[in-house]
Amino acid sequence: MTDRHTPADTPVVGKAGSGTQPDVLRARLRASLAEDARAWLDRALDEAGAQTGTRGPVPVWELRLAEAGRRCGRAHADAARILILHAARADAAVLTRVYRQGTADERRAVLHALPHLVPGPDALPLVEDAVRTNDPRLLAAAVGPYAARHLDGHNWRHAVLKCLFTGVPVDEVADLARRARADAELARMLGAYAAERTAAGRLVPPDLYRVLALTESATAQHTTDTAHGKES
Repeated sequence: MTDRHTPADTPVVGKAGSGTQPDVLRARLRASLAEDARAWLDRALDEAGAQTGTRGPVPVWELRLAEAGRRCGRAHADAARILILHAARADAAVLTRVYRQGTADERRAVLHALPHLVPGPDALPLVEDAVRTNDPRLLAAAVGPYAARHLDGHNWRHAVLKCLFTGVPVDEVADLARRARADAELARMLGAYAAERTAAGRLVPPDLYRVLALTESATAQHTTDTAHGKES
C-alpha cells in the first residue's frame, strides 16, 4: 500500500544521488510528497537554516533527521535528510557527529551530502568507515562523488573490490571509468579475485569484467585471459 505521505514510491535519491544539486533534489522531492509531508519538510528546512532551537544538547534540526522516514516515507527519507543537512550548512565536524551518533539511514544521508558540503578531504574517515562495513546501502553511498574526488588509489581500489564482494552494482561507483583507466594494479586485483573464485568453483560477478575492461591496459587483457582460464 502506498504511504499516505508519498504518492510516488520511486526514491528521489537513487543511483548517483550524491551528485544531485540540492535545489534540483528539493524540487523533485516536493513534487513527490503529499501536502502534509511537504509542510513538514519546509518547516524542517527552515529550522535547519535558522539554526534555532535545541532539545537538550541536540539542535532541533538534527532531531528532524530521525523523523524523516515517518514524515516523508522510507522512499523519500534519504532526500529529506540530505536537504536538512544542506540547509544546516553542516561542516565536516557536524557531519562527523551526526554520522557517529546516527542510525544507518542517517549515516547514509551524511555520505550522500558530502560532495556539496565538504570541499576537501576532511570527511574521508567517514567514507573509509563505511567501506569497512558489510552494509550494501551504506557502501553504495560511500562510493559516490566525494570518494571519487578524494579517496587515494589504494583505498579506492579496495572500495571497488568491496562492491564486488557485497553485490553493490559498480554503477554506484562515481567516476569509475576515469579512475579505473590504465590502472594496472586494479586490473591485477580483479584478476586475482576472479581466479580465486574460479578455483573455488564460484561464479565471478559480471561487474568484475566490466571494471576490468575499463582499465584499458595490456595488463587488463592479460588478466582477463587469466580470469577466464586461458593462460598457457
